[in-house]
Amino acid sequence: MSLLSELINLNLSDSTEKIIAEYIWVGGSGIDIRSKGRTLSGPVSDPSKLPKWNYDGSSTGQAPGEDSEVILYPQAIFKDPFRRGNNILVICDTYTPAGEPIPTNKRCKAAKIFSHPDAVAEVPWYGLEQEYTLLQKDVKWPLGWPIGGYPGPQGPYYCGAGVDKAFGRDIVDAHYKACLYAGINISGINGEVMPGQWEFQVGPSVGISSGDELWAARYILERITEVAGVVLSFDPKPIQGDWNGAGAHTNYSTKSMRSEGGYEVIKKAIEKLGLRHKEHIAAYGEGNERRLTGRHETADINTFKWGVANRGASIRVGRDTEKEGKGYFEDRRPASNMDPYVVTSMIAETTILWKP
Repeated sequence: MSLLSELINLNLSDSTEKIIAEYIWVGGSGIDIRSKGRTLSGPVSDPSKLPKWNYDGSSTGQAPGEDSEVILYPQAIFKDPFRRGNNILVICDTYTPAGEPIPTNKRCKAAKIFSHPDAVAEVPWYGLEQEYTLLQKDVKWPLGWPIGGYPGPQGPYYCGAGVDKAFGRDIVDAHYKACLYAGINISGINGEVMPGQWEFQVGPSVGISSGDELWAARYILERITEVAGVVLSFDPKPIQGDWNGAGAHTNYSTKSMRSEGGYEVIKKAIEKLGLRHKEHIAAYGEGNERRLTGRHETADINTFKWGVANRGASIRVGRDTEKEGKGYFEDRRPASNMDPYVVTSMIAETTILWKP
């Protein structure tokens, strides 16, 4: 082991009670993840016990240079799989010095929706399916693809195994284990239809925690691909042509949907989602029109339809849910680059709080 590796893997608890907290926040683009570390006097497990911090918002596209200070409010804590020991990752949201959420802070509004008494009573569960594409660093072309060329057509890659079918599995498995170590409720992984594309699932998670967990999982994946020298892309259609895009299918249920008679509640919720289709599409990710074409397991972006076991629908209901008369449904419209705070809270707002 090299000296550098030994130093990186030093166990701080052997010599000090101090820990390192990596503060993480969403940058100005709405999909870039920023972070910086600070020393704390000892272990912390409650976000409310962590100090607020600040950063230069003019360097992240979130504040002007003449008034650049943005304040970080710690909101969720995860174990740090990179530094290990008592060191932590801290999911934060962002405010002005006066305490107002800045425009790119989507968590604040989501938290208000989830704290509404009607939403609290329904205990909304989410299962988020995050698809992503691994790209070769210097050419920004999918991992495993010949440079300037294309692999064989789609078919053998989905959940495939073998050197000619699965590209980047070491990254995927490292991410899977790192998320479990961190305390993220990651529930699975799989290879996707397009080679070089993968998926991980987070959930079931309740309310605002689903967004916190997905952002933490995205951050960990960014760090792992950084070490591996691979570029991580959340573009919803990274390769044009006869190749699947990348989405973030959102599985959802409420207490009423999970109870007897829940199937009727599900159908009413889907009807409400249909009435606000355009509003949801506008908030479901940038570039989604390149993905939602009516082909490659999607519904056309301008069309709202639902069906049982139909992967060409906007909303898919599972066979088990139909059979049992209760359960959950899947919103297949969100793009891979969606903000989970926006998508999860908007679904709750439309199906629980909104009165058409």
